[in-house]
Amino acid sequence: MLTNYVYKLRPNISQSEKMDNWVDLLRSHYNWCLNDRITQYNHQFIQGDYCDIRTRAVACPITCFVSKNGATGEPWKDGKLDKEGNLKNPRRSAGDIQITSLPMLKQARPWYAEIDSTVLQQNVKRLDVAYKNFFEGRGFPQFKNRSNFTSFTYTVGTKVQGNKIYLPKIGWMRFHNSRLIPDGFTIKAITVRKRQDGWYISVRIEDTNVPNYISRPLAEVEKVIGCDLGITKLVHLSDGYQIDNPKFSTNRKTRHLLKVRQRRIGRRVKGSKNRKKAAKKVGRLHKRIGDKRLAYQWYVANKIVSRNVDAIGLEDLNVAGMLRRCQVKVDEKTGRFLKNGQSRKKGLNRSISDASWSELTSKIEYLAEKQYKVVIKVNPKHSSQECRNCGHTDKLNRDRERFICVSCGHMSHADLGAAKTIRDRALSLVRGDSAKPADNTSKSSEGTVKRLKNRKETSARPLGKRVEPGNLSNQDIKTAMS
Repeated sequence: MLTNYVYKLRPNISQSEKMDNWVDLLRSHYNWCLNDRITQYNHQFIQGDYCDIRTRAVACPITCFVSKNGATGEPWKDGKLDKEGNLKNPRRSAGDIQITSLPMLKQARPWYAEIDSTVLQQNVKRLDVAYKNFFEGRGFPQFKNRSNFTSFTYTVGTKVQGNKIYLPKIGWMRFHNSRLIPDGFTIKAITVRKRQDGWYISVRIEDTNVPNYISRPLAEVEKVIGCDLGITKLVHLSDGYQIDNPKFSTNRKTRHLLKVRQRRIGRRVKGSKNRKKAAKKVGRLHKRIGDKRLAYQWYVANKIVSRNVDAIGLEDLNVAGMLRRCQVKVDEKTGRFLKNGQSRKKGLNRSISDASWSELTSKIEYLAEKQYKVVIKVNPKHSSQECRNCGHTDKLNRDRERFICVSCGHMSHADLGAAKTIRDRALSLVRGDSAKPADNTSKSSEGTVKRLKNRKETSARPLGKRVEPGNLSNQDIKTAMS
């Protein structure tokens, strides 16, 4: 079993300054390695078969560091011979070559000798992970700045004794031992990270005798609860329970405080110490908001997973797509830009980011696996516009939180009805009936969900003329919401 524990460090002034210096040097080294690989690619595939435009020397493994699998140094290595007398894996990767050239780096730049060798090696491997993510379809590695490069990692040489930890070439340092490491677990790696209020360490521990968490198989699932994520309420559950959304960064008090502190930054002279102090206060405010949100998400995830169910149905949301900007609209005659609703969507994007649905979903998945439960993700398309009584789907069915079917007059809470629809879609996947269409069914994202003809979960208006939200009285609305 592999897990992580996070602690806050208590370094002295000299140790804090040393770690700051390390972060700056490692960021420069990371950017240099990335630039080296980009340069190698340009030499090989863009500029032609020359490693130098002025000398026009032909690129080959003997005369130049540029090679198909290398970035710096000699791409070939002395490997062991196989049975046929050939070298095993004679060519090294770009990461291996850059790690091998670290002694040359320390000779050319002696200040890098003050950094632990495993930290420098992990810095190169960090770039390897970035390239691996790129080849898997994510973004290309970017050059780092002070805001997005704030950590380094140890793999060997660290020790923990009570409330003190030893970091090679930094020394013994006190830390808040708020969580004891269980017996039998060994330290695999330690990541030192700088945040707005100080330095933290993330300790990766492992015990091979403890098995990993296993999710419950779908064949054993009997009870499912559906969850509909929202903004007015953070989560609506299919059993009728609703969880409030505190809106940590979008409530009125926090927005005003953040506006005041950001305005103070603009009034300070650029490059002055007072401007840095004002910026640090804004950073601490953002961290405090993030800590509150993190603690509340763990509370919500525990509240959902602790229910007496076997599986949890969640919406498979594309949050990144929901946060994209609206498409630009241009008048064909005049060429002027038209209103596209982006000014109104800006507030919605801010609320979605504050709710942090992706982080909440990941915490629910972790706790569910820890308690031998399973998370089933379904397509939420039209889940809040689908009638629970007749299966009719229409955009007019929903008026904010009220749901009034324009076909049969069924009334209910829109988000609670969506949670029940998500529950039914998850059940259809568990039972394997998604590929068996039948009468009185409504199509869902993953298949069809069976609907009973006489199903009545809440009050329904008698059929007659077309029922729309504007035709209901206050008494009818109160009856439907109760």
